[in-house]
Amino acid sequence: LTGAEKLTELPQPGGLRGQLRPYQRYGYSWLAFLRRWGLGACLADDMGLGKTIETLTLLLHDKEQGTANAPVLLICPTSVVGNWRREAERFAPELSVWIHQGNERLQGEDFAPEAARHDLVITSYALARRDAATFQGVHWRGVVLDEAQNIKNPAAQQTQAIRRLPASF
Repeated sequence: LTGAEKLTELPQPGGLRGQLRPYQRYGYSWLAFLRRWGLGACLADDMGLGKTIETLTLLLHDKEQGTANAPVLLICPTSVVGNWRREAERFAPELSVWIHQGNERLQGEDFAPEAARHDLVITSYALARRDAATFQGVHWRGVVLDEAQNIKNPAAQQTQAIRRLPASF
């Protein structure tokens, strides 16, 4: 924050399937830099420029560095839950991904042990509100919001539920 340290671009993780474009490598390095200082980030790149792969790259980097000591919760619109799973399988197959969705989803005390077995848990905004107590029972390494405009209303129950999630970033 004082300007004494400059952002250093991180190397691409070995487990990433694909080649990051220069701006994607810079973006993922920027996310890591801000996180190190306890700051959140908002990726506002245009659609199709690789925000998903930048996020997955950060999670892969953490896993390869041995700092992935708890799961990350990714909350997104229901319509893109499957897209996130497919992108993770394609670009970051080393990440263990679990989808929290559907009528048979785990809740309550059954949820936390299963979540802990995975690097990334993907759910929807609707379930983030509906299953808030279940999600609050886990200390998440991080919470990632895709389409964060879904929490723009601070008075909405969905926004309040997400803001209460315990997470390191």
